[in-house]
Amino acid sequence: MEFAELIKTPRVDGVVLHRPFLPTVEGTLCLTGHHLILSSRQDNTEELWLLHSNIDSIEKRFVGSQGTIIVKCKDLRVIQLDIPGMEESLNIASSIEALSTLDSVSLMYPFFYRPMFEVIEDGWNLFLPEEAFKDIESVTDEWRLSSVNKDFTVCPSYPPLLVVPKSVDDDTLRKAATFRHGGRFPVLSYYHKKNGMVMMRAGQPLTGTNGRRCKEDEKLINATLRAGKRGYIIDTRTINLAQQAKARGGGFEQEANYPQWRRIHKAIERWSILQESLIKLVEACNDQSHSMDRWLSKLEASNWQTHVKEILTTACLAAQCIDREGASVLVHGTEGTDSTLQVTSLAQIILDPASRTIRGFESLVEREWLQAGHPFQQRCAQSAYSMGKPRWEAPVFLLFLDCVWQILRQFPCSFQFNEHFLVLLFQHAYASQFGTFMGNNAADRVKLKLSQKTVSLWSWVNRPQEMERFLNPLYEPNSLVIWPSVAPQSLLLWEAVFLRWNRSSKCLEEACVCMLHIIEYNKELQSKVNALRRQLAQLQTEDSLLDTP
Repeated sequence: MEFAELIKTPRVDGVVLHRPFLPTVEGTLCLTGHHLILSSRQDNTEELWLLHSNIDSIEKRFVGSQGTIIVKCKDLRVIQLDIPGMEESLNIASSIEALSTLDSVSLMYPFFYRPMFEVIEDGWNLFLPEEAFKDIESVTDEWRLSSVNKDFTVCPSYPPLLVVPKSVDDDTLRKAATFRHGGRFPVLSYYHKKNGMVMMRAGQPLTGTNGRRCKEDEKLINATLRAGKRGYIIDTRTINLAQQAKARGGGFEQEANYPQWRRIHKAIERWSILQESLIKLVEACNDQSHSMDRWLSKLEASNWQTHVKEILTTACLAAQCIDREGASVLVHGTEGTDSTLQVTSLAQIILDPASRTIRGFESLVEREWLQAGHPFQQRCAQSAYSMGKPRWEAPVFLLFLDCVWQILRQFPCSFQFNEHFLVLLFQHAYASQFGTFMGNNAADRVKLKLSQKTVSLWSWVNRPQEMERFLNPLYEPNSLVIWPSVAPQSLLLWEAVFLRWNRSSKCLEEACVCMLHIIEYNKELQSKVNALRRQLAQLQTEDSLLDTP
């Protein structure tokens, strides 16, 4: 199929663009295979370049011969295009609808994008499992890198290389995989260097109504325990949901078969509930009625902050078991690709200072989300404005980023990156010129040959001139475990995402500039203080020499 077939009117003059808090722009609207572009001949006017893949839905209105198209985007912005001519308006609207809902992955923009920058280091080769394992290997010899899944047949959603206990062979792993949902047998997620405790993740056990057991699975997770130690299984479902899963062939670990493990159930909502929550939250944020009661009731009805609290609470529990109780942890829900990853990755943010640096956080996203098989293509196919009925869509990754922002806000000096970095990841997960978030798992990315045919987001972000934008000026390396508050009063609405397009950010930008000036001035004063101290020490030394008979 040619893009030209979908573009009925490629260009229209005299189109007026309306955006919140920006002056209106009149110019020429152009449609290409991947972009909606509005260019003006006025000086100092910013052009609009909008990826079709970023468009969630459009609305059409007509007054006389003029048409208005409201474009609602996956990054939650809403823009308005006033187009002269009924036919042109209808053609533009139908073209946008067709181009923003392409089914073929091979027609996506990352396959056509050619970077205008020099790729200094290839992001596809930055966070390889072999390199991550070297860090574990340097402190313990109890683990190994298994290639049991090298052809993706043991578990379609796992990567080819996995870290498992050294005492467990590949045949045991294959048998354990048949006992776990989607073949997701327990694998290492995090090794806590402070005390040698570990966090594992998996899919639910397939016990079913007959109470099926698997000796290989029991051997695998018991191999992670030290002599005389107990472990915790954190199930992200309520006990009722876990019981109901038995009727569908799933279930949970029976105490009789796992006597050294204590099971704890936490209530994190499944992905299917979360999409409705996002839609309600965005609707509340866009409500211009200015009624306090209405705003607060809508915010509460969305349940978004409740989801944030549940996820953070469970992550804190996992971190507490590992760091304070000196126990290893296994985390799973149903599939092991959504709430499980939220918990394991947030627990690492709490426990591991390296995860709070830019490179460390990129590595965490690669390891615990992309390689761990979070289905980005399914979950991020639609955002809050889509008219279609949700199928697999859910803001699982956005909720994780929101939780990270909550911790960053509580510990503003412990993170090397700022919230702009988190917002950037949200935007690129939903629509991007880079191939990083394409596909649903490692097998998809290999099949699509993304590392050969597309550019990695990390190749762009890690360039010094780009990385500078994402650095937190307040950052001071903190080697301690950080314990966020999960009290309702401590959790705020993430304005940089949900109110970004609803109110002017001018005051915040001015405050940031002011803060940077204060920090620079403080550095200058500190430098002068250090110089004066050296002078004083030198003078005292000279005085003591003069006083010596």
